[in-house]
Amino acid sequence: MDDSRAFTVDTVLAPVDGSAESVTAVEYAVAVADRYDASVHALFVLGRGVVRGMDAGTVEEAAVAEDTQEFLEDVARIAEGADVSLATSVDDGFSKTRKTLHPGNVVLDTADDIDADFIVLPREPVTDAASAEVLEKAAEYVLSYASQPVLSV
Repeated sequence: MDDSRAFTVDTVLAPVDGSAESVTAVEYAVAVADRYDASVHALFVLGRGVVRGMDAGTVEEAAVAEDTQEFLEDVARIAEGADVSLATSVDDGFSKTRKTLHPGNVVLDTADDIDADFIVLPREPVTDAASAEVLEKAAEYVLSYASQPVLSV
């Protein structure tokens, strides 16, 4: 980092998956955003099992949408509590047709698309087996390849 320029953050990206660990990441992302007068973008990344289940018709898209919306409403309450601006999006972390689609790619592509200056993601082992593969794979990849500063909580 160049010492002649102050460190600034305009947008903090917080990848989430509905787990308790991702709530913690959102809390840290909101704290960083509050400190730098920045906004937070919460990216809900859908896991392999969910995506495959929806493709196969064994998982109801409406139920996934409802669960995702409920979680993002909780995220909105956290951001509102700190008076931090929040944007949200949802994306598939896996694809049967694109071998290169990986949760980490989704996070980094979103970071580029929204011009994120900072990324906050969970590092703790995920207790929910359905979510574990999403955050763990994304964290490992993002920590290795992100061009932005990354806070792993």
